[in-house]
Amino acid sequence: MGIITAKQLKIKTGEVIRRVKSGEHLTITYRGKPVGIILPSEERKKDETEKLRPYDEAWKGIEESLAKIEPAFKGWQEATAWVRSRH
Repeated sequence: MGIITAKQLKIKTGEVIRRVKSGEHLTITYRGKPVGIILPSEERKKDETEKLRPYDEAWKGIEESLAKIEPAFKGWQEATAWVRSRH
């Protein structure tokens, strides 16, 4: 992973884009401290989608969580009345 300063990014944007397009990951620093990472978009999308659970599995987890929770209100009318009483 390469390192570039914020100033280098500003001055050499074209070079940075070429490096990222070639697959390089770049850490951006500002005053010596890392502030961000630039990486190729296809790789980013791949990384993000690999972390996701399949839809059916995720939805099942949501339903299980909701089944364990006792609703704060018996229905929408009670919730509406509570909200209106706060004003």
